[in-house]
Amino acid sequence: MRLPIVHNPAYDAKFSPDHRFPMSKYRLLAEAIMEEGLAGPGDFHVPAPAPASWVKLAHDPAYVDRVYALDVPAEIEKAIGFEITERTVLRARCATAGTVLAARLALEHGVACNTAGGSHHAGRHRGAGFCTFNDVAVAARVMLADGEIGSALVLDLDVHQGDGTAEIFSGDDRVFTASVHAERNYPTVKQVSDYDLGLPDGMEDLAYLKTLALVLEELRERVAPDIVFYNAGVDVHRDDRLGRLSLTDRGIEQRERMVFSHFRRRGIPVCGVIGGGYSKDVEAIARRHAILHRVASEFAF
Repeated sequence: MRLPIVHNPAYDAKFSPDHRFPMSKYRLLAEAIMEEGLAGPGDFHVPAPAPASWVKLAHDPAYVDRVYALDVPAEIEKAIGFEITERTVLRARCATAGTVLAARLALEHGVACNTAGGSHHAGRHRGAGFCTFNDVAVAARVMLADGEIGSALVLDLDVHQGDGTAEIFSGDDRVFTASVHAERNYPTVKQVSDYDLGLPDGMEDLAYLKTLALVLEELRERVAPDIVFYNAGVDVHRDDRLGRLSLTDRGIEQRERMVFSHFRRRGIPVCGVIGGGYSKDVEAIARRHAILHRVASEFAF
């Protein structure tokens, strides 16, 4: 069967083309997925906006209420990197619900992917780094609360540390957080994940993939989760303007195949989210994100 792919047109909050965050990549990613024949226009699973009750499982209720009421202080908007408006809140709610839906589809089909998600800088009390809500944290908490899973692994291979995710799950032994990132990149002050590995600037495909193979084997010894939330940020690419690593498109494709094959061989469902990717060439970013969906489609059943 086809890979279950979750998408909502509301993921694109329609920022100006000169905004630092390449918002149009979500629309362009859906188009790239269809161009590659991975889905047709009516094949996407479309999430409804997440209710506040879901989001409050991972975030401070007072912060959630302020976001839903469009009453976020200017200092938090500055930390997030854009204004909190009806459009950006709808985007955050839909992307969050999209990861919940993708995770549920992964439990059913072995693998599923969102065309958004990976907002890992949002911590319990506030958003940051282009992240309003931490969709993976919300999804894990929703599924734990509903009894759909008893444990989860968050494998974060975005070039930036998953600091918000680490903070939210600190002390929660049901969710194991693992972050492999560029050590000298944002955020300046790192949080403590259950497993952290900071990489040196400029690491290329071969060294990265050898390192990842060792990471996956170490995680095998430490955690046997009911589901993996995989943050497949493509800001590890050598041309990314906010990354400090030097992977190629081919290296990213090999990374995705390594991750999916490792966990599917173990019989563990994988929910893929796209994470970061930054460039003025937004079409190139969208095509890079589509690598996740193309490789994941090899493992759907």
